[in-house]
Amino acid sequence: MSEKIFMKGSEAIAEAVIKAGCRFFYGYPITPQNETPEYFARKIPLVGGLYLQAESEVAGINMVYGTASAGKRVFTSTSSPGFSLMQEGISYISGANVPVVVANVVRGGPGLGGISPAQSDYFQATKGGGHGDYKLLVIAPSTVQEIVDLVPKAFELAEKYRTVVELLLDGILGQMMEAVEFNYDVKPEDLPTPSWALTGAKGRSKNLILSFNLDPEKLEINNLELNKKYKEIEKNEKMWEEYNLEDAEYIFVAFGTVARIIKSVIEVERKKGYRVGLFRPITLCPFPYEELRKFVPQAKFFFDVEMNLGQMIEDTRLSILDKKPTYFYGRTGGIVPTTVEIIEQFEKLMKEVK
Repeated sequence: MSEKIFMKGSEAIAEAVIKAGCRFFYGYPITPQNETPEYFARKIPLVGGLYLQAESEVAGINMVYGTASAGKRVFTSTSSPGFSLMQEGISYISGANVPVVVANVVRGGPGLGGISPAQSDYFQATKGGGHGDYKLLVIAPSTVQEIVDLVPKAFELAEKYRTVVELLLDGILGQMMEAVEFNYDVKPEDLPTPSWALTGAKGRSKNLILSFNLDPEKLEINNLELNKKYKEIEKNEKMWEEYNLEDAEYIFVAFGTVARIIKSVIEVERKKGYRVGLFRPITLCPFPYEELRKFVPQAKFFFDVEMNLGQMIEDTRLSILDKKPTYFYGRTGGIVPTTVEIIEQFEKLMKEVK
């Protein structure tokens, strides 16, 4: 068992990326995740890695594309407006079947918005974000330790499926401090160089990596292959948490920081005699539709709570298929819903449903 270290989320993710064997970071500063590039700038040169502050997020994501094409683990992080600027590059990377891990620490929007936490990038993350037929594999941790635990898995999934994996956090997770432990330390020299990588063609036929194809038939084939790959991810890689659901009649649905708040709500409501539980999607894309749907027979209603005006609620309702009432409560603009106000909303619904 390794020693626990008290770390801020934005620094813990950087240390986790380094311990996962990644030695390349390109990015551009933006609040509330500036501690991530700052940590890389200090630490990654000490382990023989490269930190490069790009002139913009547009440049940074294309640097990521280049290093990933050489078969190396590479990482970038940003926050909402910066992630928007990366969308063209992410679409290129996705179309080229190159493995990349990115983190988006979500802040309030739209536009420049503010620097307070939000979950309003859910649509952007789960419905493509950029142009063309593609999807990201999106993972949403809810604790700093879970960030640490999921980083190596993100790289493994990216490489297994040659896809982009997005770690979707919010500003609270980026800024909060928790005790964490690192139970892995991957050495870059132990990572195999993939056969598809651009490493020079001496002694072998050349590799070609691109997402540009003027032949519609061939481009369609690539899109169909991307979709086939996503179906495999959907079949094999969904992650979720079931919390107090064994006897739950009232089921909250939430992700990230809000799921943590809901656990406090459940503690209060259970003491009052209400059988309340939580379903937390960890992979937001693919969303665990069937896994949530299995609780329909026992539920009186579902209550989706988010830090936005209703984005994951669409996937929640697709799971429930109108078989049981499904309600929503959200705060936006960087406001975090409190335990007290969620309890008020829940108990108000209880009265209305009765």
